[in-house]
Amino acid sequence: MKRFLDCNYSDFLTMQAQELKQSIAASEGRIIISETIGAIRPMLGDITNAEFVAAMGADIILLNVFDVENPIVEGLPATDKENMIYQLKRLTGRPIGINLEPLEQSVTSSVDVSGDWQLSNGRKGTVANAKKAADMGVNLIVLTGNPGIGVTNKAITESLKSMKSEVGNRILFAAGKMHAAGIMHEAAENIITKNDIQAFVEAGADIILMPAPGTVPGITMEYIRELVRFAHELGALTITAIGTSQEGADTETIKSIALMCKMTGTDMHHIGDTGYFGMAIPENILAYSKAIRGVRHTYHRMASSIRR
Repeated sequence: MKRFLDCNYSDFLTMQAQELKQSIAASEGRIIISETIGAIRPMLGDITNAEFVAAMGADIILLNVFDVENPIVEGLPATDKENMIYQLKRLTGRPIGINLEPLEQSVTSSVDVSGDWQLSNGRKGTVANAKKAADMGVNLIVLTGNPGIGVTNKAITESLKSMKSEVGNRILFAAGKMHAAGIMHEAAENIITKNDIQAFVEAGADIILMPAPGTVPGITMEYIRELVRFAHELGALTITAIGTSQEGADTETIKSIALMCKMTGTDMHHIGDTGYFGMAIPENILAYSKAIRGVRHTYHRMASSIRR
């Protein structure tokens, strides 16, 4: 098994889900997931944001607001809907993940939903959408919630159970939230607890997602360190996530967050999609990468040809 750090596109093409998980674990906290939005005009106009973040050193690309029934990736050459993920993999040389958002019956958001985040059927955390994602070639499904959607940890757990039994051998599943997602009694330290982690793992989560220290009020490095340790004891990997627009902060702030995340012991580092709108500020992806793995591994990922 090769470390993810040393893998090229040809390696990712042949990896099964659990092999990918092992490869990430072997990289010892040096993997970056960069979130992008394909449904808006890319920062470079005719180049997808996914290609842009890959060029800046992202290891895995996470598509947010991606509708499996009506997939849109602006900047992508003309491609059939069912082949969009495969085309994006071919152009970036990276594994691709998507967010899906589960809802709990009779639970509504405590805050208004911005028009940018209105939930469509193809973004919901359903078994049917998970199957479509797997058929499209998605490597990772992240069950989480965008701002104001009203996603609860209970909804994530229930959806995960159903999805895992259907497509769990084909795809990796991450579970958790970056912020309250409109459920204010699940804000601050209640965004994720040890009880939530236990429930996610029992439901089949391969990876636990949690806020990066300093990104949500009350979320400290010590608190997340304890949760990461607990998740590891249960056999799950972890992602610490910048999901509160701090991906648009100055580079010194980004480097500070990156090092706190490294000290928690996390396996993967997520940087969000709204530096402006659609992806993180490019130099912040680069700054984060250098902070957690230095220039050698950063430039190796940036320079490696997708033909390898």
